[in-house]
Amino acid sequence: MAAQRTQTLVLIGHGMVGHRLLEALAERGALADPAVRGAPGWQVTVLAEEDVPAYDRVHLSSVFTGTDPNQLGLSTPEFLAGHGIDLRLGDPAEHIDPAARTVTTTSGAVVPYDVLVLATGSYPFVPPIPGADAPGCFTYRTLYDVDALAQYAEQARTGVVIGGGLLGLEAAGALRTLGLATHVVEFAPRLMPLQVDDGGAAALRATIESMGVAVHTGVGAVEVETDADGKACLLKLSNGERLPADVVVFSAGVRPRDRLAREAGLAVGDRGGVAVDERCRTTDPSVYAIGECAQTSDGRVYGLVAPGYQMAEAVADQLAGSGATVFTGADTSTELKLLGADVASFGDPFADGRDGRDGRDGRDGPDGGPRATEIVFSDGREGVYKKLLLGPEGQLLGGILVGDTEAYGSLKPHAGRRLPAPPEAFLLPASAAALPGADALPDDAVVCSCHNVTKGAVAGAIAEHGLTDIGGIKRCTKAGTGCGGCVNTLQAVLDASGVEKARGLCEHFPDLSRPEIYELIRTEHIRSYTELMERYGSDGAGTRPGAGAGAGAGGGCTVCKPVVANVLGTLAPELGLRHVLDGEQAALQDSNDLFLANLQEDGTYSVVPRVPGGEITAEQLIVIGEVARDHGLYSKITGGQRIDLFGARKEELPAIWRKLIAAGLESGQAYGKSLRTVKSCVGSRFCRFGQGDSVRLAIDLELRYRGLRAPHKIKGGVSGCLRECAEARGKDIGVIATAGGWNLYVCGNGGTDPRHAELLASDLSAAELFALIDRFLMYYVRTGERLERTSAWLERLDGGLDHLREVLIEDALGLCAELEAQMDRHVAAYRDEWQAVLDDPAALARFEPHVAAVEFLEPGRGRAAVLADGTEAALFRDGDGEVYAVGNRDPFSGADVIANGIMGSRDGVPVVASPMHKQEFDLRTGACLDDPEVTLPVLPVPTARP
Repeated sequence: MAAQRTQTLVLIGHGMVGHRLLEALAERGALADPAVRGAPGWQVTVLAEEDVPAYDRVHLSSVFTGTDPNQLGLSTPEFLAGHGIDLRLGDPAEHIDPAARTVTTTSGAVVPYDVLVLATGSYPFVPPIPGADAPGCFTYRTLYDVDALAQYAEQARTGVVIGGGLLGLEAAGALRTLGLATHVVEFAPRLMPLQVDDGGAAALRATIESMGVAVHTGVGAVEVETDADGKACLLKLSNGERLPADVVVFSAGVRPRDRLAREAGLAVGDRGGVAVDERCRTTDPSVYAIGECAQTSDGRVYGLVAPGYQMAEAVADQLAGSGATVFTGADTSTELKLLGADVASFGDPFADGRDGRDGRDGRDGPDGGPRATEIVFSDGREGVYKKLLLGPEGQLLGGILVGDTEAYGSLKPHAGRRLPAPPEAFLLPASAAALPGADALPDDAVVCSCHNVTKGAVAGAIAEHGLTDIGGIKRCTKAGTGCGGCVNTLQAVLDASGVEKARGLCEHFPDLSRPEIYELIRTEHIRSYTELMERYGSDGAGTRPGAGAGAGAGGGCTVCKPVVANVLGTLAPELGLRHVLDGEQAALQDSNDLFLANLQEDGTYSVVPRVPGGEITAEQLIVIGEVARDHGLYSKITGGQRIDLFGARKEELPAIWRKLIAAGLESGQAYGKSLRTVKSCVGSRFCRFGQGDSVRLAIDLELRYRGLRAPHKIKGGVSGCLRECAEARGKDIGVIATAGGWNLYVCGNGGTDPRHAELLASDLSAAELFALIDRFLMYYVRTGERLERTSAWLERLDGGLDHLREVLIEDALGLCAELEAQMDRHVAAYRDEWQAVLDDPAALARFEPHVAAVEFLEPGRGRAAVLADGTEAALFRDGDGEVYAVGNRDPFSGADVIANGIMGSRDGVPVVASPMHKQEFDLRTGACLDDPEVTLPVLPVPTARP
């Protein structure tokens, strides 16, 4: 259902699940660009009952211990504005008209929709007992509830929570934090009856009672009695007991908020909940329901956030066009701390191991067949209870952990499988047995239930992206960003992934690293990828150097092609090469370098002109504004003191460049692994503290090193004094003015793993400074590994900073003059890459939206084409002349970009890599080699002009 034009999506409810849907749509590029009128995608209106945007209800109780409610927020104004989302707070939906496809709000506003999503959540169940609406009676679901309860409790002494489940015990903890004498009343014979058995409940009760909370089980609330002012003062129980109760909190379960659906004639479950299918569609195909308001296809209503997130992903897939994700049920495992007690349950801790019949009574089933085996560890002194339930074949059915949940992360992924070690290893105290590590988990074990992420996905992300911390795993996989209960397991997977990296660059150069490839090209004067492949490459299927198999531009892969292109670009003055898009070199470039602009999530590009040192004229600012206006581009000031223009189609880029070049601007190379910017403060020109002209120096540095291709991006900064306003010590090259000249700092970076640059030399003259930076950069270019920032490079160098001083200052290797001369040749050969394209008709032709005919295809480079039936295809020609045609739409992002991907081979199979996130597709079959459930359509190859 991907929107081919702007369509309207109305979302009723802005809770955790509703906001997750918005994020999932944004991640898929399915939201309409607010800066482009009529852009394809969904234009979203959110109708929210509360007067604050979505927040984290899972950690609501933390507000009682001092957490600022704003810290719980899940949304930001920037996210909403950037995606054109119309969030209407405090104006909830009142009526749905499915025939007219409109929603009427309490304010009387009538909002039309093409698709409607219900994310209305649930409401607390309040038992119909006398006095339940008296002052002093509360529910516990929202920030408003928390605020009202906290204020009222200031004049109270005692409190009672009705309900001893998850939310009830959390509420009891809140009352205790507020200083009230606290009671918990639970109608069932034990606490947390849905999560723990009698043994676990006994251990939990002992811990809670040891903290001064009175527990009453097997009784119900009959009446809230009030005082002369009509306020709650006592709670009468079904056994006749009366508890003092200045405050009563009802936490006796929740009910789906399905009123809107009922009144609109949509089907609902017998026990409530909007009935939906496996794609979360209601009986009206234009209406979806997700989260606690939905009764899913397995007949259940899920009250946890993780299943709600999975439903949101399923709907996002429907709206983004792929429809691959379905929701047929969810894991309800949970781990939490309640009133100081650690509690976890997973799988089905009450199963009998044969056919799902309840085994809670401890007896065999009626057929007398084999039943589940319980393995229990209990320590009454420490309040610890652990139970594992094993099926007849030894498979782990479920478990309960109270008081010590350390093994939860290791046990939960094994639910439904045989354990990799004796059960005792998971149950006994750490001093008695070693807990099996993450290497014992199978790859398909789900380690994050909130986002349904497997161990294999985490391990794959660690390997693919070189991740080193939990933050990196969260960014790449979303694991750990829900309830957070899987963080320890993620750390274990990270710790277990210390695999020594292969020495070679990829399967096509299995014995050569990037520095070695650089030296071969430099010393043997190799001028093309084909020549390098023929002499030193492999086809990835066992054919070794000299064979030339796949050696042409159609061979290689997304790793080696851009690396070789980068090296050829760096050594162009030495090799007599002109432009990075000349001839075969174009087939090596990733999408950013191919179109000299940054690819964005919707398939458009951003344009960043160079603004050396942040200095720009008024006339240039006006031209940039005119370009943004005339082409409908979103403009943003970057952290590098320049202006980024978003939303340009590739066919618009040459026209945009012409206007910018006419104003004296040029490519800022924000797309390349090269020098980006040299940031500066105003220095001695204006600042009363300035000791050096930082602006002039920053401009000179940026103009000298512009266009230099490197293993990774390079950033610089110049501060005019030690106050460091340009943040130079967070850059690859940092210069700070002193009374004696300039201090040079190297190998710093910001980002997710910030590192301060280290002092390489001090009190340098301008000439000494430039000579030392020349040497530093060229030495990094020679010896850096693929995608290795200077900070990581320095850590890898044997001897670190001392080694750099020996090589670059003491000239221990005799390279200084050679490195300086090489930099001089680079400076002399520099030419603006945008202008070079404008001067080259062959390069310009690649910016046309569609190729004119098959015969115009370049080997190894894709082009989009419109087939006779109107289908947009991505066409590719390999080095042998074979032509392939597949769909141009990337199934993961929904953007029409496949034709811009790198063509190559993987294990001998011809593939194209999506320029978005590098998933590879078999050009013969369309199958995604990274996700077997995803395919590209294979299309007929046009024989005439398409």
